[in-house]
Amino acid sequence: MKIKTNIEYKPYDLRKRKNMHEYSIAYNMYQTARRSADEYHATAVKVVHVEVGSLSMVNPEQVSFLFEVIAKEDNHPALVDAKAVCEVVGPETSCVCGYTGTEIYICPGCGALPEVVKGKDVTVARLEIEVDDDSDISNNNDN
Repeated sequence: MKIKTNIEYKPYDLRKRKNMHEYSIAYNMYQTARRSADEYHATAVKVVHVEVGSLSMVNPEQVSFLFEVIAKEDNHPALVDAKAVCEVVGPETSCVCGYTGTEIYICPGCGALPEVVKGKDVTVARLEIEVDDDSDISNNNDN
């Protein structure tokens, strides 16, 4: 007898659990890939490319592993063999004095604390999908 568990995502519940940080990120990545696969009628999602900010406090290897576990357990036909490839993105900062660069603690121009504008987020950058030859995804593609 095969038991299927339906997992309903509840953002508040996942954020409360500190030990679930990478899991909730991997689950959100999976949900993004699944929505896109359904929207574009994908027969397969091959790779989910993810940018992981170096200041995000996220372990890219754990996120990739958990994504693949979630994909296999959910058993969505287009996602069972999907892989997650994480690219670590360094910080980018700016300061009111006009400085832009990578210094995150002290602005070399004025000594103030610069604002981090990139490097704290985890973002699905792009998906590699397969579609049937008769599918027209050009109308769905906004970019």
